[in-house]
Amino acid sequence: MDENTITWSDSDGVVTLTLDDPGQPVNTMRAAYVSSMDATLARLRALDGLRGVILTSGKKTFFAGGDLHELLAVAPEGAAELTLFTARAKEQLRELETLGVPVVALVNGHALGGGLELALAAHHRIVADDPQIRIGLPEVGLGLLPGGGGVVRTVRLLGLAKALDRLLLPGATFSPTEALELGLVEEIAPAGELAARALTWIAANPDAQQPWDAGVGIPGGSADTPAVEHSLPLRAAALRAQHQGAPMPAQTAILAAAVESTRVDLASAFDIETRYFVDLVVSPIAKNIIKGGFFDRKAVAAGASRPPGHALHEIERMAVVGAGLMGAGIALTAAQGGIEVWVKDTDLEAAGRPQAYAEEALARQVARGSRTAAQAAEVLARIHPVGEIDELAGVQLVVEAVFEDPELKAQVLADLSGVVGDDAVIASNTSTLPISGLAASVDRPGDFVGMHFFSPVERMELVEIIVGEKTSEETLAKVFDIARQLGKTPIVVGDGRGFFTSRVILARLLEAAAMLGEGIPAPSIEQASRQAGYPLGTLALTDDISLSLPYTIYGQIRDEATRNGGAFVEHPGAQVLGRLAGLGRRGRAGGSGYYDYHDGRRTGLWGELETEFRPSAPPDGLRELEDRLLFIEALETARCLETGVLRTTADANTGSLLGIGYPRWTGGAAQFAAGYPGGVPAFVRRARDLAERHGPRFLPPESLSGEVWSGAGEDLAHA
Repeated sequence: MDENTITWSDSDGVVTLTLDDPGQPVNTMRAAYVSSMDATLARLRALDGLRGVILTSGKKTFFAGGDLHELLAVAPEGAAELTLFTARAKEQLRELETLGVPVVALVNGHALGGGLELALAAHHRIVADDPQIRIGLPEVGLGLLPGGGGVVRTVRLLGLAKALDRLLLPGATFSPTEALELGLVEEIAPAGELAARALTWIAANPDAQQPWDAGVGIPGGSADTPAVEHSLPLRAAALRAQHQGAPMPAQTAILAAAVESTRVDLASAFDIETRYFVDLVVSPIAKNIIKGGFFDRKAVAAGASRPPGHALHEIERMAVVGAGLMGAGIALTAAQGGIEVWVKDTDLEAAGRPQAYAEEALARQVARGSRTAAQAAEVLARIHPVGEIDELAGVQLVVEAVFEDPELKAQVLADLSGVVGDDAVIASNTSTLPISGLAASVDRPGDFVGMHFFSPVERMELVEIIVGEKTSEETLAKVFDIARQLGKTPIVVGDGRGFFTSRVILARLLEAAAMLGEGIPAPSIEQASRQAGYPLGTLALTDDISLSLPYTIYGQIRDEATRNGGAFVEHPGAQVLGRLAGLGRRGRAGGSGYYDYHDGRRTGLWGELETEFRPSAPPDGLRELEDRLLFIEALETARCLETGVLRTTADANTGSLLGIGYPRWTGGAAQFAAGYPGGVPAFVRRARDLAERHGPRFLPPESLSGEVWSGAGEDLAHA
């Protein structure tokens, strides 16, 4: 027998229904909830003298919506069953709002997704006065649409344009004040007054109805209203332009469901919404996003790669050596996290640059209202420029963030090793230099680790923690905790040039260069990048990183391989990078690269590219180019898993999504292989096909044929 997830209390004809699932930490719309709601509705219908209903929660979160584990498990053959389940859950909410008595939702915690959909079935919504509470329909971020009536009700409540632009398409979430302004809730009250406010409203509104049951039309009109109808082609075109041809089934389905729902009666509108919802749930893209973009990211943040058995470690004082852009970003991030941070550079004036950087960034935060002037001053006061290295003696963490010059880094690390205390962790912010080699410069290599931050540090969420040969498990646990304290999502990777993120992104930069060398027009390469779902054209990204850097890193990898007697196959893209570097086109920072620049702004592709590389039409179409970019990074990720550079696919997926801009619809570079249509065997076949066409760099590693790559939803870490 299903557990009862709804408790009942009755006072003077007003029934309070408390959502409190005993089997889960949060309330979800699982089978036990549907069963409990069936029984509750039957009891309400049979009750004499019912005057009103109050919905509240016994959890910290009001209601969390659908159970993502259950949705992830739904295969295409389960679509019919999911359709029936979804339809029944909606029928229950419809019964609730048509009981003939006022229904009030007391939102005493987060109401996201199904939680807001449940509240929307009430006639009046009162939210607790807590700025931490979030309200919204963020399903689009999971590759889904709101399937519990959220599309239909918000369109009828707010109007088509407002519901789409403010809520559904961006998947935005709102504070109580913002939700009140938008019209999602009607009142804000102190938590202790919610019940009293509900009773007052019920007494004053005995004949409450939903606007759609009271004959109120859709604000702004339906899709058949001429002004609205004329805007729909423009809206669809704008959506396509925003995503630049990349896969966007959730956004497309939301737009279609919202528009179609306005042309039919309410019951038919709910059916339309259900059809689109179920189609998305069983699609591979939604499963990729849920698995790689949600569950894997949660696992990483929760410490899946953190060594167990070590106490939580927090710091109060840290130092940054190197006051350039990266050092300034690290200092600002630490100060915003409440950590006192000392900054050292060549002199006191240089060490003061992060303060100026932070002051500008904080001023922008104050201007947009995300921080008060007093709070900004407190953050700024935590950044302390120093002129002498001895002033860093009392810190608990020091991050070396000087230029990527191994000799310079070695000298700085040696100096730090003699200054900081024995309990301090020493870290190097490097994107490519092997940590084990740098560790030779410190006298406590067990306390030394790599921390690869991404620019701009204060906005980029990822930190790549690099474990050297002698890095201790205790140090790794400490740095993992510190990264979380800084508000970052840390992945743990093994040592080696380029580690994970730089190594994988290099593969894509080289592949794009190889395409250009083959005569593929540069605009086609950029269009293929965007249609694959990358946020930026690959040639433009190369310019932003610099053409000379990937060419230098490639040379270092080649030299290491040949020095160690390993086989090395030259990449055709390296010749293109070298050729452009030889022409003095070093990238955006140098003023010219694949693109031309004026005052640092990209003005267009370099006109002489056609002369240099004599382009012709792509022989196999853009889809072939898209696959080359996606597969080369996924294959390099598989090699990282096989060789132990990566410990888990959770780290692989999270790192590729947050660190290198791997397309979000894939769920990450490992999930792309696991969730490929037809499974990993089909991915392997396509990779071999690409290898026949374009070279052995596309040959899949042996691990892809093993059981550890058995399919989506599994942890694909190489055993």
